[in-house]
Amino acid sequence: MAKYKIAWMPGDGIGVDVMDAARIVLDALKLDAEYIPADIGWEFWCSEGDPLPQRTLDTLAHTDCALFGAITSKPKEEAAAELIPELQGKGLVYTSPIVRLRQTLNLHTNLRPCKAYPGNPLNYRDDIDIVVFRENTEDLYSGIEFHPVPAAVFDAFLQHSPKARRFADVPLEQMAVSVRLVTEKAARNIATQGFEYAKKFGYKTVTIVEKPNVIRETSGLMVRMARQVAKNYPGIELWETNIDAMCMWLVKNPQNYGVLVASNMFGDIISDLCAQLVGGLGFASSGNIGDHYAVFEPTHGSAPKYAGQYKTNPMAMLLTVKLMLDWLGELDMAVRLEKAIAGVIEEGKVRTYDMGGTHSTLEMAEAVAQKL
Repeated sequence: MAKYKIAWMPGDGIGVDVMDAARIVLDALKLDAEYIPADIGWEFWCSEGDPLPQRTLDTLAHTDCALFGAITSKPKEEAAAELIPELQGKGLVYTSPIVRLRQTLNLHTNLRPCKAYPGNPLNYRDDIDIVVFRENTEDLYSGIEFHPVPAAVFDAFLQHSPKARRFADVPLEQMAVSVRLVTEKAARNIATQGFEYAKKFGYKTVTIVEKPNVIRETSGLMVRMARQVAKNYPGIELWETNIDAMCMWLVKNPQNYGVLVASNMFGDIISDLCAQLVGGLGFASSGNIGDHYAVFEPTHGSAPKYAGQYKTNPMAMLLTVKLMLDWLGELDMAVRLEKAIAGVIEEGKVRTYDMGGTHSTLEMAEAVAQKL
């Protein structure tokens, strides 16, 4: 019997390509695991009206963690138009399966390391080592949205917020509302995760990235919780910055920053910016981590036009495997894998098209496997 059971979720588009690359490296590492297929992705939305079928959640309940490739997501109207005829007009609404996974399994922490590996021609600088901690279940991604806005909801706005009055003459069907909801528990937790990581790996600063001077209540709560948590870590300095200024400073002096903590949307924004500083989404790994379960995924999309061509850079996927090994406690394997990845990048003999090379996704993975 294998030591680990890992849910295997390629998804669609290039998710299949990069997961094939991951398997090459996992086999080279000889991880003692059983890989259990689980359905997720666009084809299941189109044919079943659910991109995350209940059978997949049932599978995940009997595994240690999940490795996920990528999925296609489209706006509500486009998604509805692609349902099979039998499902048309039944009121089905597409929701992102990865967001549902995060919320259903309470994968509260999104961990996104962004590290510049020497020899990568796409590095903005070679001395960047930033780790983004993004709250993963709340904020504008909570899914509490209205269009058109129900009269009872808008009446509540009018009753409790004078600022809503300037919209009183707008027809309800001509407005949309998305709720930014932040709880103390989640805000405190993501700040704690950031400080714990900084303590464990020797980062000197944790920066809370919000906008409390304008979004006073929700961003204000995030900052207050970060300040409370910071008191428990006297050796680590808490920096506070606004999201817009943070984007500027990351371009100007990214080497000055270590651990960044943010709410869901702001964390999404800065993690993509940080990824570009170290080579783009082809190098951007992530882990969705809860108290007892985790789903690991590269942060790039499904790029349907490249599906099956095996030209995509697999390094984001391979670095995601490294995060999974860390979480499983296979620390020696994780170190070996990162060294192999760094070695292939530094040598520069095998490169995918984004790095100026001509090698395939699988050739890049095989080069890493040979290093192992």
